[in-house]
This record gives sequence, C-alpha cells and structure tokens, in this order.
Amino acid sequence: MIQLDEIQKRLLREVADLHKVPEGAYNIRSNSQSAGRQSTANIEITSKTDVSGLDIRIKPGTKNESVHIPVVMTQSGLKELVYNDFYIGEGADVVIVAGCGIDNCGPQDSEHDGIHRFYVGKNAHVRYVEKHYGSGSGRGKRILNPGTEVYQEEGSSVEMEMVQIKGVDDTERMTTAELAAGARLVVRERLMTHGEQRAVSTYVVTLNGEGASADVVSRSVARDLSFQKFDAKIIGNAACHGHTECDSIIMDQGRILAVPGLEANNVDAALVHEAAIGKIAGDQIIKLMTLGLTEAEAEEQIINGFLR
Repeated sequence: MIQLDEIQKRLLREVADLHKVPEGAYNIRSNSQSAGRQSTANIEITSKTDVSGLDIRIKPGTKNESVHIPVVMTQSGLKELVYNDFYIGEGADVVIVAGCGIDNCGPQDSEHDGIHRFYVGKNAHVRYVEKHYGSGSGRGKRILNPGTEVYQEEGSSVEMEMVQIKGVDDTERMTTAELAAGARLVVRERLMTHGEQRAVSTYVVTLNGEGASADVVSRSVARDLSFQKFDAKIIGNAACHGHTECDSIIMDQGRILAVPGLEANNVDAALVHEAAIGKIAGDQIIKLMTLGLTEAEAEEQIINGFLR
C-alpha cells in the first residue's frame, strides 16, 4: 500500500470514516493511482482493461461483508473520469462505502467524475454510502460529478446515503434506477452549500415490476450565495409505490429550485411527491438563545439537527 500523507489520511476519515486500513475488500485511489487494494474470498476487485475503473464482483449469498472504494485528490489541476461496476450476487447482503475528498490548495480546478453502476441480483440487499468533501485554500475549484446507475432484480433492496456537507464548489449528481417486481429503493440525500457553490441533484427512478417501491428524500441547506437544484422523477409502469420529497432550508441570499415529477403509466401506480423550502423559524433560534447559545450557535445547532 502506498504511504499516504496527513492530508490524504484526513480526507479518508472525512469521506469513508477510515482511520486505518479497512477490514474486508477495499481499493483506495489517490491522485489517479491505486494506493492499496484487497479482495476477499467472496468479493473480487479487478481493474478494468478498457477504461479507468474497477469491476467489483460479490458472490451470491455473501453476508456481513463490506467494500470500501474511497478516492482522495490533493493535486491541483488533476481531472479524472472513473467507471466502477458492482455485480452483487443473488441473496447477498453487503455494505459498500465510496466517496471522494478533494483538497485543492492550488490555482487550477481539480475534478473527479465517477460513474458507478450496480447490478443487484434477486433478493440481494445493498447499503451504499457515498460522501463528498472538499477543502484547501487555493483558488482552484473542487468539482465532483457522480453518476449512479442501479439495476435491481426481483425482491432486491438498495439503501443509498448520499452526503455532501462541506467544501465542494460545483457538483452535478445524476442517479437513475430501474426496479423489477418487489424491488425496493431508499435514498437519503443530505446536502449543504455555502459561498458561491452550485449543486444539482437529478434522480430518475423507473418502477417496472409489480410491488416495486421507491422512497427518495433530500434534505438540504443553501447558505450565502449558493444555488441548489433538486430534480426527482418517479415513473410507475406497474402496480407500485413511489415517494419523493425535498425539504430545504434557505439562508442569506441562497437559491433553491425543487422540481418533483411523477409519471404514472399504470392505474395501480401510487405515486406521491412533496417539496418544502423555508427559512429557520425565529422562535427556534430564540428558544435556543434562552439556553445560553449565541444566535450563530443556535443556527448551527438547528442546521446540524436538520441534516442529521
């Protein structure tokens, strides 16, 4: 394993909660190179031969195992596009931890674009955690554009936690999913922007099989002059259940655009959307200030609780 410096180690802690080499299967990518890799008896990680990226194959029936594939970047001006494909065997139950951290202290933009494709077998369960984080004092931007494609077979379930709380200047997240009969998808997005940051999240979920369900929920805070767009569409092609929700706090001169969309192509498709954008209530701040907090501390407590 390549020796990582303290900045790279800090980025790994932020995006993957890694304080040491993880147990189980992992691939750590640092500045466009592999910093370490390990497969297990049930999870094989191999490099692609045609493009930059990985094939991760999880054997049917694999239980209580994890895969970590974090990316860290500390070189200003570095740009990369990576394709990672996950093949999850029938009946498997695994945790996959991804995410990218960029520390840019230089004058040029640094950018990581990652395309993750999940092929989830019958009755398999996946918990997927993806965290994005940016830091550094340089003028160059920290840019992250993740693309996620999910293909779920009958009876499978996927839980996705998408988190971006700090330091990413520009991001466009595109997530698509196709669900067969009885499949279930749950997405929980948490996002905060500040300064002049821009964040666009797009979800298109297609429920093709009877009994398929999706629940896509985003919670976000836009501060300063930042801009956010949440565009979520659920398509029901069978007797299914779909729900999408955007709940946002707007502060300072921030801007938020919520575009929930539903498309029913079956009389038994039950689809619901919700969207709410508002500021922090004054009485909440006053209540916390009576407990001894300053106004700024009260705001931070409310935001932290909202994004938890």
